[in-house]
Amino acid sequence: MNFRSLEVVLFFVIVISCSGCAPEVVAEKVEPPKVTVQHPVMREVVDYKDYNGTTAACATVEVRSRVRGHVDKVAFVDGQDVKEGDVLFELDPRPFQLAIASAKEELKLAQAQQEGAIHDEDRQKSLFEKSAGTKSDLDKAIAMRKSWDARIEIAREEIKSKELDLAYSTIKAPIAGLVSRALLTQGNLVNAGGSDPVMTTIIAIDPIYVYFNVDERTLLEYRDHHRAGQPKGATPTPINVAKIPFQFGLETDEGYPNAGELDFAENRIDSATGTIEVRGTAPNADRRYVPGSRLRVRVAINEPYQATIVPDTAILSDQDRKYLLCLNQENVVIRRDVSLGKLLDDGMRVIRTPTGSSAALNSSDWVIVNGLQRARVNYPVQPMDTEGKALAQVAP
Repeated sequence: MNFRSLEVVLFFVIVISCSGCAPEVVAEKVEPPKVTVQHPVMREVVDYKDYNGTTAACATVEVRSRVRGHVDKVAFVDGQDVKEGDVLFELDPRPFQLAIASAKEELKLAQAQQEGAIHDEDRQKSLFEKSAGTKSDLDKAIAMRKSWDARIEIAREEIKSKELDLAYSTIKAPIAGLVSRALLTQGNLVNAGGSDPVMTTIIAIDPIYVYFNVDERTLLEYRDHHRAGQPKGATPTPINVAKIPFQFGLETDEGYPNAGELDFAENRIDSATGTIEVRGTAPNADRRYVPGSRLRVRVAINEPYQATIVPDTAILSDQDRKYLLCLNQENVVIRRDVSLGKLLDDGMRVIRTPTGSSAALNSSDWVIVNGLQRARVNYPVQPMDTEGKALAQVAP
């Protein structure tokens, strides 16, 4: 062996010796990931159906004149709130006053003729009793007197008619409500009988009507629910008798700040849409709602019941199955399949036990609500409460 070979051998010996003296590497222990957990909450809830609706006036009147005449005065301001009986328009009263005066003169004439007929009748009766007159002359006198009696009644009725026309020349509000603008102003000729357009329109909006369409399935559920406590074969309770409450709000409102009661449903289902029109009535003293407003409507479809709820963000999906990640007594993650109920306004979700499962979620369970991406089924985690404090053991 030459000197060069000896150097190579010594080099490998030294390397092997140094590698054998290296310290042993110890794997670092990994702590379980931190997750936030909380108990399911028990709360009384009601199931609702949500719809889109519109408002409508509870009464609408097109104001027209009953008599012909010229508009002498418009007695309201466009858009004014009027009471029943308030004066809206005044027609020129002079033609009606002249007609009344003429009718009264006709009455006086008839009364004068009647007086002469009465005297003639008395004379013919006296002559007939003395055998100086004929029965025919007496009958004619009686007929003439009765004729003027009738004409007097006609004249009196004509006066009443003319006085009524004069009263109609002052056009008053038939209902209380909001008046529209004047469509016929001072100086315009008004023709009675509807040949002219309406003079103005009044709408009553307190209470306000709310219309919306309910699907046929919900209608059947409602009927089944209300028939549950009735004898078999009993007639369903009419909607106006049942006094079903509903809530509603404008598209810009938060939640459903107003409430009313359903009082009407159409008598047939629209075959084209499979829905039925329903109406509710609600107070509107502050005139916040006007006809034609678009609304969000909510109607309860059952009585309040106790439900288990969790944050909707805690629910995970596995294709078409929904589940929660819970913890066992060793803080190990387990999967709990669930069936979802309604989503509440505060972001909480009603949880139901899936069909065929006996493992119902209860208020003592711990559900992971935050840190779901760090949790793995069958692996331990470090539970924290919603305030960020560590929980040593989650088992009750």
